[in-house]
Amino acid sequence: MALKRLFGRPRGSVEVSEARGVRTLHLGGDAIQSAIRLSRPGELELAYTRAMMAFLLFAPAPRAILMVGLGGGSIARFVHERLPQARMTVVELSAQVVAAARTFFGLPADDARLSVVVGDGARHVPAVRAGADVLLLDAFEDGRSVRALATQGFYDACRAALAPGGVLVANFIADEPRLGTYLARLERAFGGRVLCLPSEDRVNLIVLAFERSGARIAIEPLRRAARTLAGRFGLPFERFVRDLVAHNPATAAYLRFKRDTAGA
Repeated sequence: MALKRLFGRPRGSVEVSEARGVRTLHLGGDAIQSAIRLSRPGELELAYTRAMMAFLLFAPAPRAILMVGLGGGSIARFVHERLPQARMTVVELSAQVVAAARTFFGLPADDARLSVVVGDGARHVPAVRAGADVLLLDAFEDGRSVRALATQGFYDACRAALAPGGVLVANFIADEPRLGTYLARLERAFGGRVLCLPSEDRVNLIVLAFERSGARIAIEPLRRAARTLAGRFGLPFERFVRDLVAHNPATAAYLRFKRDTAGA
């Protein structure tokens, strides 16, 4: 593994390294925060980033996407290249991370469809009102979820930031000690309308929460959408549907939320 560059002090360092044709980003430790395969830089290398794109099953043509946590910018780059109808705003706390993403990971410069804001997502999201079709949360501190981005008040603000029918997508490490607490908070914020999707490597757990009514989602339309999306994006959407069915309450015809506290 060859170190490419080190930004910042050791505890808050931003490290970029390469091994076997894959360039990786590390924030203050050995954990991989982002990665690109140099021979295919426009693809999503990490399993969890691919799983986060499962939102397209439920919001296939988003116009406004808000993301908290940039990492190497692989998701932002993918959205910019593959969803030309979408405007994306990314909020990242560290200017050093933004510099690394643009220097080493091919994150495009800001334009009419991409804006990278150096700022605190815990403050930015509550200022948004019904403005995002999709809200992506992918921020970590010392390998754990950022607590300020996992409070009940913050998750309530996330729901308020979504447009009608919008989708929140939150990335968690599967062995996060407070995962149960955070999931309960998401369920309260979203009236129980929450689904879990393990990443293919089972290291991460992607949680989808819905600003919508109803207590169930028909499975067959998701399967049809998955076949179309797989051909368009080259991602395993059919596996996403199978894993959603396997890891959430379901009948033969419907995905059901664990509970619907709104009574819809």
